[in-house]
Amino acid sequence: MTSPEPSSWTYTVSVRSLCEFTAKRGDLDRRFTPSATALEGQAGQMAVIARRSPGYETELPLQGQHGHLRVRGRADGFEADVNRLEEIKTIRGPVEIIPENRRALHWAQLETYGALIAADRGLAELELALVYVDADTQHETVLRETVAAPALQAAFEARCRAFEAWAAQEAGHRAARDEALAQLPFPLGELRPGQRLLAEAVYRATAHGRCLLAQAPTGIGKTLGTLYPLLRAMPSRQLDKIGYMTCKGTGRIMALDALQALREATPGRHLRALTLVAKEQACEHPTLACHGDACPLARGFYDRLPAAREEAVRTAWLDPSAQRRIALQHGICPYYLGQELLRWADVVVGDVHHAFDPHGQLFNLAQSQDWRLALLVDEAHNLVDRARAMYSATLSLQSVRDTLPQAPKPMRPTLRRLARELATLAGAQPAAYQAFAEVPEALADALQLVNAALGEHMQNHPLENGPLMQFYFETLSLQRVLDKFGEHSLCDLERGAATARAAAPAEPRAAVPVNLSLLDDDPDHAEDTGPALPDGADVLLSIRNIVPGAFLRQRFEGLHSATLFSATLGPADYQRDLLGLPEDTAWIDVPAPFPPEHLSVRVADRLSTRYEHREASLDALVAVLARQFEEHPGNYLAFFSSFDYLDKAAARLARRHPSVPQWSQSRAMGEAARRAFLDRFVPDGRGIGFAVLGGAFAEGVDLPGTRLIGAFIATLGLPPVSPLQEQIRERLDGLFGADHGYADLVPGMQKVVQAAGRVLRSVDDRGWVWLLDRRYRRPEVRALLPAWWQL
Repeated sequence: MTSPEPSSWTYTVSVRSLCEFTAKRGDLDRRFTPSATALEGQAGQMAVIARRSPGYETELPLQGQHGHLRVRGRADGFEADVNRLEEIKTIRGPVEIIPENRRALHWAQLETYGALIAADRGLAELELALVYVDADTQHETVLRETVAAPALQAAFEARCRAFEAWAAQEAGHRAARDEALAQLPFPLGELRPGQRLLAEAVYRATAHGRCLLAQAPTGIGKTLGTLYPLLRAMPSRQLDKIGYMTCKGTGRIMALDALQALREATPGRHLRALTLVAKEQACEHPTLACHGDACPLARGFYDRLPAAREEAVRTAWLDPSAQRRIALQHGICPYYLGQELLRWADVVVGDVHHAFDPHGQLFNLAQSQDWRLALLVDEAHNLVDRARAMYSATLSLQSVRDTLPQAPKPMRPTLRRLARELATLAGAQPAAYQAFAEVPEALADALQLVNAALGEHMQNHPLENGPLMQFYFETLSLQRVLDKFGEHSLCDLERGAATARAAAPAEPRAAVPVNLSLLDDDPDHAEDTGPALPDGADVLLSIRNIVPGAFLRQRFEGLHSATLFSATLGPADYQRDLLGLPEDTAWIDVPAPFPPEHLSVRVADRLSTRYEHREASLDALVAVLARQFEEHPGNYLAFFSSFDYLDKAAARLARRHPSVPQWSQSRAMGEAARRAFLDRFVPDGRGIGFAVLGGAFAEGVDLPGTRLIGAFIATLGLPPVSPLQEQIRERLDGLFGADHGYADLVPGMQKVVQAAGRVLRSVDDRGWVWLLDRRYRRPEVRALLPAWWQL
């Protein structure tokens, strides 16, 4: 590992990072204990401050130097008239449930702040107060200790000495990395024309600290075209981290291939790359709890972490297999080793939730550590839907009923009240689907009482791990989005939809009486499991986010820059409005690398795929398929709006044109079946594969050359008509205008263009796209198709 010259470097570290590196010891303990939210933490801190004297100082900026280390941070509070420095931690439950090693970390932070303020103000001694404040009651538990300034300084210097060797290593790594990246050559020699335009736009946006929307077609090399300029900008813009975020798992494979090529081209290979994986994929003992008493890889985790961390940064290429090998060699958990290595990686590859989910580790750590973080978001046309899911939540009446027998008897009345409110609302509504302008107050109160009761139970039973805890996670998730409910989201109730969350609501029907006597809180009914369900159906309460920009806006503001790229991002305003991108977000539409004549785009002017016309148009539709196949034999994909429509078209083609080979996507395809479907597309093969638009084969599928020569698209990709879809349309029209098509036409056309993008995968490919609906001639539809398509 390269080290800097002895007198030429200074390494700045936060108090929190210094203490986490030097003071964490013992077991990993990830048992659930109800924790305070950020807002509750702020409320707890304000409650403490309100009780202090008028001269109480808060958020004190402090810093100190030891050798080459500059240590800085913000102390929570200092009360000069009693010479007391406080570290305030908002918690839920008794102080006794805080693990000993975490409490030791809190003391280390407080002592470090104590050393800094004592040196800054010339104090001979100082009273240190570790203040734990309960989020629910605002009650304080204060642990005090008076320490002489020399003892505080000695502890501070010892902590700095323990970190200084690592700091020298990291300063040397960063200097070598930046020097290498400043002269990084493009690994393929020269950039392609469209790739160069994309790379230049990414570099300019990063240089100016702006966000960029880049629409770039398949075939120009988007992955290298975005990673390369961002790596080149890393030294000059003093970026701490680059995050390459993907919406689908296949994107990570391409990112790692490109990153490996760039790393090998980097002089000295001074680049650390980390792949973040899901816990379910990395866990070695999925049946064991994450604490030292249960899992051997959690026992002594922090004692063995330093050696594993040292080996990992030397290895530098930290894909999942490398993380697993290093972790098991040192007897620690691979997943949590990866979480620790996030601090020391230069480039992080992972799913978009790491950056945009409320609990996303990459973004949240970047904020707490004050990193300059730049993001690349691949296949970004999926980000609207992915982000909507991150800020939405549901709760079914059936899950409340299932939880009742699991719950302690004192908790059951609150659960019955929640069930009562759900059932009463469902029974009173005249239709199967009902949207509410506001969250019903009685329902919100009942949910809050349930969460309070469950929270108290979890405080008193910190080792609880089962159905009750899973239900608590459900209700906490719902409470989180309910607390931030606004015009960006919808609140609705559905009957008969709990097992099919994405399905269209049922047709309206009459109000259904509910037997409320089963919901009494009378002790005689202590074993009741809740209400009789209306018509034997379930009830699903949903808070559905429609405009994720209400939550993502602050995230984009907290980044140095972000580049969102895809072949189907347009129109630019759709992404800006729904994702909350900054007003100065740049836009580039990279020209296609294919000559227009390589893709023959044809519209079936006399066909209609509207629901009411489908049966009558089937013969004409399959005639187009058969005629194209006869004139230009080869492999084709045919996309439909639903499995029902797909099945009818496939059956009609088989009956009218039995000589045309065909195979179909099924409703519940496993990995092997999906692979078998794609394996039918052999070079120079002949046949038609039937698939659903927006499904597994409509994007992220690479069938170059003669493996695929054409696509038929028998739909505009519009969502089915339903009361829910009408609510979404009304909300988006009200926010952004009725002529945008944000609720249906824009996302529909994105699916169409993605599906058509399966045909040309390289500059040498040639093929056909058939748009099987006369509506493709409409100006508003044509405007959303690629400009280079010649219809």
